[in-house]
Amino acid sequence: MIELLFGSLDRMYVPPGWPPEVSPPGSPDWERSATAWLLDAVPPDYRAYEVLRRHPVALARMAGRHVRAAIEAAREGYRGAAVDLKDHLPPHAVEAVLEVYRREGPRLVRLAGAVDLVERALRGEHFVERF
Repeated sequence: MIELLFGSLDRMYVPPGWPPEVSPPGSPDWERSATAWLLDAVPPDYRAYEVLRRHPVALARMAGRHVRAAIEAAREGYRGAAVDLKDHLPPHAVEAVLEVYRREGPRLVRLAGAVDLVERALRGEHFVERF
């Protein structure tokens, strides 16, 4: 009876890295919260495409590719920033730019992991807590 009221308990579990803005899979309106969160992870122009709001799996796929491309761009940017900027910025500003890359890289990697988890859930994967 409890399962009928609240759903399967294992469907409410979310793994580490699950975005706090997204309701657990199986909860009411969880896909709506996932769609809203995914739209925040991609360029604003993606909001213009109804197909992405109607089919969150497609949105998740596109978000995953977008975030992975941003990771690669950040890595490339970090590798070349000191050389590319040394003649245009004072040394402290170059170091500040490098610090931005050092902070953004891990944030983007966490975001990519969260997008992957949401996409897996949208595709029907159920997460089960392991003890």
